[in-house]
Amino acid sequence: MSATTRAVKTPNRPAGGAAGAFLRSRWIGPIGLLIGLAGPLVIATPYAMNVMTGTLIFVMLAVGLNIVVGQCGLLDLGYAAFFAVGAYTSGVISTRLHWPLLATVPFVVVVTVVAGIVIGGPTLRLRSDYLAIVTLGFGEIIRITANNISITGGPEGIYGIPSLSVAGVDLSGSITFYYVVLGIVSVAVLGANRLVRSRLGRAWRFIREDEDAAEAMGVHTYRVKLAAYIAGALWGGLAGVLFAAQLSAISPASFTFLQSALVLMAVVLGGMGSTPGVVLGAVFVSVLPEVLREFADYRYFLFGVLLIVVMVLRPQGVWPARTREPDRTARRSRPVAGMDREPEGEVGVR
Repeated sequence: MSATTRAVKTPNRPAGGAAGAFLRSRWIGPIGLLIGLAGPLVIATPYAMNVMTGTLIFVMLAVGLNIVVGQCGLLDLGYAAFFAVGAYTSGVISTRLHWPLLATVPFVVVVTVVAGIVIGGPTLRLRSDYLAIVTLGFGEIIRITANNISITGGPEGIYGIPSLSVAGVDLSGSITFYYVVLGIVSVAVLGANRLVRSRLGRAWRFIREDEDAAEAMGVHTYRVKLAAYIAGALWGGLAGVLFAAQLSAISPASFTFLQSALVLMAVVLGGMGSTPGVVLGAVFVSVLPEVLREFADYRYFLFGVLLIVVMVLRPQGVWPARTREPDRTARRSRPVAGMDREPEGEVGVR
């Protein structure tokens, strides 16, 4: 037997067996889209369509907050502020200027980006609990402002928001509007997923893991965090437009701290940083109270108990983010052939 023993290395195989391979499959997205398309074919009552449409809007909110919290590690407790900014911008322009709702989208994009810069600019230099408290304060400032100025209708809000239409075609039918929202939310989820896989997305994850180390390696942490905040604000603002189109009326009561807490709950429950997990968490948080409606006053008690059980059994979320190194990166990082030998005269046991 030769004195020199070459270490035997096994390939980097993903753990979890068939279930783990399924959760990492690229077909997860198309399967989820097919389930969404089949929803109205299973049940198409007005109540069911309203719940399913609201769930899709909630999914878009959760995906936007996941960019801020799950990817970049910024604890935001006032995310409903951007939801309100988008809804009120669209509502004010469409009712005061009598514009179609679709024409308000460019203004919503501009206003939400400006709001992200104004709110995030002075606050993102803070960290941890301090950032959470400040974002909570900004969320309440937006709600109280909308509650006390005339242009937003004060406590009564804005009514008579026109339905969504394209080229004169009315899309306000419950099933038609559901499919429109499904298409928009699908594009938003795909866009968020591609964004977090980009170079900017990697910078967000570096900051989440260790901000000081990321800055030492040359990442401009302030700009990168501000980019995450603006992206999250944009997703929240566009969700506000869909919300205004669905209800045709908005008021400050729809944008309380509880709304921010529920969206954050969906992100944590699904798995922070995991796009499919966040989608699943948003569906769970949005639909479960409606499923438990027959229990009347006890439904939120049961809802809370189920959330506690899930978090105890799955502390990293129902569908945690994949931390395994991608295969193509693993291949690049493997030693060159012949460089993994043990020194002469030694026997390596690994």
